[in-house]
Amino acid sequence: MSAVIVPLHAIAHARSGDKGNRLNIAVIAHAPEAWPVLLDQVTEARIAALFAHRRPASVTRHALPNLFALNLVLDGVLEGGVNAALGLDGHGKTLSFLALTLPVTVPRHILQACASAIGARRGSV
Repeated sequence: MSAVIVPLHAIAHARSGDKGNRLNIAVIAHAPEAWPVLLDQVTEARIAALFAHRRPASVTRHALPNLFALNLVLDGVLEGGVNAALGLDGHGKTLSFLALTLPVTVPRHILQACASAIGARRGSV
């Protein structure tokens, strides 16, 4: 079984939101087969390292196995929140794209299952 290193977006999609200075990122597997990879490789420590430049006070990961999703909660990364931040993205909506750049090692059969699931949703399979 061969594996490849790909960005997280190859096996999952994400949606982010905010509450004050707290960022919430939901990472959802494209296919159920990718769920073990998310559990194993999208860790609090790796997300904290990826967001180190934003200096998160804490990173908490909640597993949602029935949805094949992770809920990542990062405290203190939104420059004070939408009402205090001077940045262009006070809500942190674009930060889900940063999370999706996380490199993950994926067996080829899981990568193919995710590609098939994406294609089926687009109507091309």
